[in-house]
Amino acid sequence: MVALLKNLTVAITALALLAGCSSAPDFTPKPKGYNRIDLPPHRYQVLGGGHPYSFEYSREAVIKRDSSYLAQPHWLNVYYPRLHANVQITYMDVQRDRRLYNKMMEDARKLTGKHEIKATAIDERILRTPSGLRASVFELQGEVPSQFQFYTTDSTKHFLRGALYFQTATANDSLAPVIEYVKTDMERMLNTLKYR
Repeated sequence: MVALLKNLTVAITALALLAGCSSAPDFTPKPKGYNRIDLPPHRYQVLGGGHPYSFEYSREAVIKRDSSYLAQPHWLNVYYPRLHANVQITYMDVQRDRRLYNKMMEDARKLTGKHEIKATAIDERILRTPSGLRASVFELQGEVPSQFQFYTTDSTKHFLRGALYFQTATANDSLAPVIEYVKTDMERMLNTLKYR
């Protein structure tokens, strides 16, 4: 009788296990998800501080002096604390020195060109600002550290360059909404830029 109960228990357990295993799996993979990024509305303020230039920048950003050892007096970081984004602004008074002006132009192009290794595309366009300045604007695609850059000059005295960087290891396709948001702000900087 005990042997019969053991055999019956083993048979019922085996049937329960087989019933739990179906031949057609009902597993459906879930699509990849992305973090929800709530972006604030664009609102601007004018840069102060006695610089030889002024522009409007986002109220979501704070201005910090560039603290690198190479920094010149009017180099700034337009930092977005919520977005972990930083727009590095470098400025040089070229003092009508054609060699210095050409060196600044060459350096700006070299800095953009350093991203060619990882970039899938680098699109360049010329932007004419309302104040009559011309700016070279570079949009970089791919897993590059800087997705948007520009430089502008009045070709006699002032040279200003801006480059967007993120302090995160997140892939650029996930950052696309934030890149577009800051890019809009950078274009506003250019379109409101005035040299003193």
